[in-house]
Parts: sequence; structure tokens; C-alpha cells
Amino acid sequence: MGKIISLANQKGGVGKTTTTINLAASLAVLEQKVLIIDADPQANSTSGLGFDVKNVQASIYECIVNEVEAEKAVLHTEIENLDLIPSHIDLVGAEIEMLNLPNREKALKNALEGIRHNYDFILIDCSPSLGLITVNALTAADSIIIPVQCEYFALEGLGKLLNTIKIIQNRLNPELEIEGFLLTMYDSRLNLSNQVYEEVKHHFQEMVFDTVIQRNIKLSEAPSYGKPVVLYDASSKGAINHMNLAREILQRNDMTQMSKEKNNVVIN
Repeated sequence: MGKIISLANQKGGVGKTTTTINLAASLAVLEQKVLIIDADPQANSTSGLGFDVKNVQASIYECIVNEVEAEKAVLHTEIENLDLIPSHIDLVGAEIEMLNLPNREKALKNALEGIRHNYDFILIDCSPSLGLITVNALTAADSIIIPVQCEYFALEGLGKLLNTIKIIQNRLNPELEIEGFLLTMYDSRLNLSNQVYEEVKHHFQEMVFDTVIQRNIKLSEAPSYGKPVVLYDASSKGAINHMNLAREILQRNDMTQMSKEKNNVVIN
């Protein structure tokens, strides 16, 4: 049965969508069967994988509000082993529509029960909020990856997120774990990036991924072409960073049966 990982941080612009797309693509290249759930009304994971949101017939909205079978919303990407359940602007109103639903916090978990056995990993791209949809994502998840931008206000708001995680662990999902804190937009030339890295490492220690995601122009350009960076420029720092992150996650989860191709990816 697939492991469900939510990527969440209520602070915007920290790299949740970029990480979701490129980590998922890297895991797929490493022969894992992966599904992305775009749980953000902005639908950036959907467009970033080359799909036109206007042409989406069924999205995660229909799955959690109208109880459409999740399998009917799955789209196949151009990367073998990588699928997507897209988002739609309608998701903006979902929280209001779900208010009177029984067990509304578990709507997404229930929607995924029928398909999670089809995948090794399911990655949920959360919106920059701690609203009901994000609560659904954390309730459905086995673990959470928290992207942290290497900027001045990096730790701002993390306390609120960690408090939300504790509440969900206590009331809705006692099995939820923190997969790790991921440093994003790292620039080794800047003292600030190094200071943030050291501060996050000091606070969270072994929960911080060894891999950091460096600032990289190819990583920024790839979404405009509707491609993960591994397809746009496989030799770029952005592609290498995410392949290293994918391998680190496989190692953390004791999934060490790797092909020769996997063994060619070196963790810095």
C-alpha cells in the first residue's frame, strides 16, 4: 500500500509545488509508481505538469465533495509511473460545501482508500493555508514534508504549523509523522542561507533532510514548459537536487532495492 506524504507550510512561496512536482518525477524515474494530488485551488501542480486546468473533467474537488471515484480523476503524465489527480478553482468553495458533511476532515482520506494500493507514493501538494483542505491532507497522510525557504522569515509560522500537526495527531491521525524539513531556495554564496540552514538544523536536528534544494534558473523555467526539471534539463542542479532528495526518502523508508540507474545518483 502506497505511502501518502503531504507537502505543507502555510507560508506561501516556499517551494511546495516545485518540490511536489520534481520529487514525484524523480521518484518515478527511480522506478516508483507515484501519484500527485493537487490540493491547491491555484492548480499549479496541474499546470506545471502540462495540463490545461480549463480542460479538466474531474478533479480532487469532485472526489471529496461529490464522492466521484478517485480513479476516474487520474491523469497520466508524460513520465512513466507518474500520475496526477488535478485541481480546479472550484476547490476554493469546497471548505464551505464540506461544513455539513459527516467526518468532513476525512473526506480526502476516504477518497484515496480505493487507489492507494496502486502506488508506491502519493504526494499531496497543499495550499498555503491551514484550512479544512490542508487538514484533510494531513489526516490522509502517513507523513509530512515541510519545505522551509532559506530566507529571513524562514521559521515564522512554523510553530503554528507544528501545533496544527499535534492537534491532528491527537484528534484525527495519530500515525502522522514528520518525514522531514526540506531547505529550499538555498544559495551557498549568501550568509543568510547558511544562517537559516544552521538555525533549522539546530532546532530540528535529524528531522532536516541532508539534501537541500538550491536556487536554480532551470528549476524556475521548467513549469512554464509544463515539465518537471528532470525532463527540461536533467543535468541542472535542480534536477540533481530532487533526484538526491528522492533517493534520500527511499533510504529513509528502507526502500533500498534500486536499479543501476538509481545507484548512479550521488547524494552531495
